[in-house]
Amino acid sequence: MEPIVIENLSKKYGKLLAVDNLSLVVERGVCVGYLGPNGAGKTTTIKMLTNLLRATSGKAYLNGIDVIHHPKAALDGVGAVVETPEFYPQLTSIECLSYVGTIRGLSADVIADRSHAALQQVKLLDVAERRTGTFSKGMKQRLAIAQALMHQPSILILDEPTSGLDPRGMVEVREIIKGLIKTDITILMSSHLLNEVQEVCDKVAIVDRGVLLTYDSVKNLSRGQDVTVTINTLDPITPPEFKAIKALKDVKSVKRTETLTLKVSFGGGPQAQFRVLRGIINTGIKVVSYMPQRAAIEDIYLQLVPEGEA
Repeated sequence: MEPIVIENLSKKYGKLLAVDNLSLVVERGVCVGYLGPNGAGKTTTIKMLTNLLRATSGKAYLNGIDVIHHPKAALDGVGAVVETPEFYPQLTSIECLSYVGTIRGLSADVIADRSHAALQQVKLLDVAERRTGTFSKGMKQRLAIAQALMHQPSILILDEPTSGLDPRGMVEVREIIKGLIKTDITILMSSHLLNEVQEVCDKVAIVDRGVLLTYDSVKNLSRGQDVTVTINTLDPITPPEFKAIKALKDVKSVKRTETLTLKVSFGGGPQAQFRVLRGIINTGIKVVSYMPQRAAIEDIYLQLVPEGEA
C-alpha cells in the first residue's frame, strides 16, 4: 500500500461538511502540494490524518495502517507540523529536540546524534544553545520541522509551512523542503502559495469546500497551458518589430501595455519559452527583463476555484 491513502473521508461540524467524501493516494517519495482557498478543508484533512480530529466517516491509512483505529501505530512513521508551532520559551533548541526524542523513546546517544543532524538540516546548528523565546517565527518553523524529523519518519505532513514568514524565512523553509525531497521522504504540504507549490512539489491536489477537484503531477497540469510573459525593453517597440514578434512560432497574442512594455502569450513549455525569447532577441529588440506573468498552476487553480473564494 502507498504511504498515504485516503478513502471517502468526510468530516462534519454540525451541518457544515468540511471534508466531503475525499479520496487521495500519495505515492512513495513524492512531495504533494495540497491547495485550496480558506475554509476548503485542508487543515481539517491534515488534522484527521494526524489524529487531531476524528473523521465522521471514511478511512485513512499511513504506511498501510488505519489512522482511525490504530493511530499510535499509524503515526509512528510520521512527522508533522500542524498550524503555528510554539515551544517552551525557556528551553534551548537542543533541549526541545531532546524533549521530543525522549517522548519518542529514543536513547540518549541517538537523541544527541539526531538532534545535531536535524539542527544542521534546518540550518539552526549555530543557535543550538539559544532559548527559543528569542527565536523569530521562521526559526520556530524550522525548529518544528527538526522536531518532526527526530524519529526519521518516512512521511512528513506540513500545514502551510511558510505561512506568515518574511521573504527570507520563506526561502529558508522552502530550501529545507527541497533538501528533504532528495531523501525520498513522502511529503504532504498544504499551502496558499501557488508559485511555491509549482517550484517545490511533484504533484498537486486542489480542494474546495471539502471536495477534491484535481490531483495530478505539476508537469501534467502545466502541459498545454498558455504562458504570458511581460517584456520590458530599452527602447520603444517599432511597428515592424511588433509584427515580427506576432509572427514568431508559438506566439498567440502580443499586447502593448506601456511604451516600453509588452505582454506576449504563447503555448508550450520551457522549450517554447526559450524559442520565443530567442526570437525576440534575434529581431534586435533590446530586452531589459522577461518575466512570466503567473504560474501554470495558478491558471488551473483559477479555473477550478470560483471567484471570490481564495
